[in-house]
Amino acid sequence: MGTSVQVTPLCGVYNENPLSYLVSIDNFNFLVDCGWNDHFDPSLLEPLSRVASKIDAVLLSYPDTLHLGALPYAMSHLGLSAPIYSTEPVFRLGLLTMYDQYLSRKAVSDFDLFTLDDVDSAFLSITRLTYSQNHHLSGRPFLIRMTLSPIVGKGEGIVIAPHVAGHLLGGTVWKITKDGEDVIYAVDFNHRKERHLNGIVAESFVRPAVLITEAYNALSNQPPRQKRDREFLDGIVRTLEGGGNVLLPVDTAGRALELILILEEFWAQRNLGYDIFFLTYVASSTIDYVKSFLEWMGDSIAKSFETSRNNAFQLKRVKLLINKMDLDNAPIGPKVVLASMASLEAGFSHDIFVEWASDVRNLVLFTERGQFGTLARMLQADPPPKAVKVTMSKRVPLVGDELVAYEEEQKRLKKEEELKASLLKQEEARASYGPDNTSDPMVIDTTNSHAPPDVAGSRGGGYRDILIDGFVPPSTSVAPMFPFYENNTEWDDFGEVVNPDDYVIKDEDMNQTTLHVGGDIDGKLDEAAASFILDTKPSKVVSNELTVQVKCSLIYMDFEGRSDGRSIKSIIARVAPLKLVLVHGSAEATEHLKQHCLNHVCAHVYAPQIEETVDVTSDLCAYKVQLSEQLMSNVLFKKLGEYEVAWIDAVAGKTENHDMLTLLPTVSKPPPPHKSVLVGDLKMADLKQFLASKGVQVEFAGGGALRCGEYVTLRKVGVASQKGGGSGIQQIVIEGPLCEDYYKIREYLYSQFYLL
Repeated sequence: MGTSVQVTPLCGVYNENPLSYLVSIDNFNFLVDCGWNDHFDPSLLEPLSRVASKIDAVLLSYPDTLHLGALPYAMSHLGLSAPIYSTEPVFRLGLLTMYDQYLSRKAVSDFDLFTLDDVDSAFLSITRLTYSQNHHLSGRPFLIRMTLSPIVGKGEGIVIAPHVAGHLLGGTVWKITKDGEDVIYAVDFNHRKERHLNGIVAESFVRPAVLITEAYNALSNQPPRQKRDREFLDGIVRTLEGGGNVLLPVDTAGRALELILILEEFWAQRNLGYDIFFLTYVASSTIDYVKSFLEWMGDSIAKSFETSRNNAFQLKRVKLLINKMDLDNAPIGPKVVLASMASLEAGFSHDIFVEWASDVRNLVLFTERGQFGTLARMLQADPPPKAVKVTMSKRVPLVGDELVAYEEEQKRLKKEEELKASLLKQEEARASYGPDNTSDPMVIDTTNSHAPPDVAGSRGGGYRDILIDGFVPPSTSVAPMFPFYENNTEWDDFGEVVNPDDYVIKDEDMNQTTLHVGGDIDGKLDEAAASFILDTKPSKVVSNELTVQVKCSLIYMDFEGRSDGRSIKSIIARVAPLKLVLVHGSAEATEHLKQHCLNHVCAHVYAPQIEETVDVTSDLCAYKVQLSEQLMSNVLFKKLGEYEVAWIDAVAGKTENHDMLTLLPTVSKPPPPHKSVLVGDLKMADLKQFLASKGVQVEFAGGGALRCGEYVTLRKVGVASQKGGGSGIQQIVIEGPLCEDYYKIREYLYSQFYLL
């Protein structure tokens, strides 16, 4: 049998809830994504809580709440302690996203599900990888229950690698490989190139054993990008020219970056004078980090920086704000504000919406579908509501009797802590003397009942651990002398032995200095975020419900950066997995995509429910064999990209020193001759450019054929894959008379392949 693979959804199937899935490969448990929603509902994490302690590794795909929002809570409350892997942008921008989420809620509520220390601790556990980097898991030790002997090797032989996914900066398609079989996890990907991101490269994942993908957009189709951008900008300009303001509720550090570039570029082209503001608690830190991530962005941005040193995120029109007071003090006039959160459940966008909703001149432009049960989703209904109830909350300082009561309570708590610390110190002191201290003449037995009761009773509470007149100790004393601690320092011929590690600053400590709230490249704090955290004045949250009359314009345009239904179906067909698992999407979209794939892609399509485990172990039989030295000494390898390939003729057998099968050379008779094998995957467009560089007149004809010169035509026939799993055969047919051009073009064609 092949590699054992089981998939168990923990959240995010048959609905649009956050993403979290358990993928077990030969009993090594991956938690792929660890998302939460903007309600931070703990009930969504109950399935995760039941398996958190069994997780061996965590893979994060995107730096938003839906993919990593539950990570701090899971590690601080659910017992999750596995190593975590992500790309550098997912690590940095995900950290800022969680800072923004915490600060947005702490400003209007007594949020206590996790703290900033929990966020820092969780993200310090992340190992950062680059795109296409193969990371070999070293294997985690585990115990056999019968013998209690450690066995090293759980996860041995598993290789993980992140690949470009589009959608968000640092977004990842995870490729997990074991014994030559691939498990691909690809959700929320985008095949289109955007202003700051490249799209997914589907050719990197051909014929995987298992593909785990989503049905989120299976029923939606997107308009052409140019048409969408034009309608987006026209709607904004029309509102501004009419004297209104535009609010774009956005995420902290995700799709907001694409919108910022669109507005920055358009404002520069039209030389518009309207103000644009990007308002989050970590806005300046976000842009500072993004400026250093150019190598993770699209080819056009990287090329522009290489040629002209122009950084696309060196913003000139978009102003960065980190508190609402700065927005209130901005010059009066029409403006565009990109503010977090996209759900309107918290953050600056919530407060701005309440202020602007009653003005018919204003526009609230949603660029992504709101999460279920949020204010944003309610406003995106058709028709939208004319009025909504919202809760307005703010934190105010304590005054008067409330402040006095608070201070008294703090004093009481402080005394309790001091008492606990004192008792703990006494216990430690008793333990340091050991059980045989009664033999020491300088130690008085505190159980001695001959001490005068008046002395022990009257002075016991005020004199402790000191000598009293007549060497009569109080009942609570430990020893009749000052405590003495023996110095156990090691010495050698040269003096005291020094441990150099005690004087080395650890990497974790170095990272802590940069993981402060809103930490930018220099490790500084965003002013607003820092002042909010460092403000120790006693305060409380005051809330009141309002009914907001929605008179402003409400528009939804799809800027989510995900592939649409038609593209998803095409990409799945090109990847051609042996087995397919569908997650994350409405019930209707999931069933639609499932039936389509059963009819056109493969015979094994699964759509499991929450905590339902599906076994997607490959039906292929795989064996590990050794290559003998006698065989390898006569093999001639040829370079093929990152690999070396060779044709071998051998027989399988066992040797004396190894139980594993070994490939041995055929010694009884010479191997029969084999047909020449051409190895490679040639694209007709690449061949056209190559032939043109050799001076051949070449052009595409009808049906994808390539006309070379006057007489010769090249045509690719066959299909790359067939339904059910079998690989198809592709051929390039040369048509034309046997002339000089024919043989010359054939030689050029052969040169594009590797001949075995």
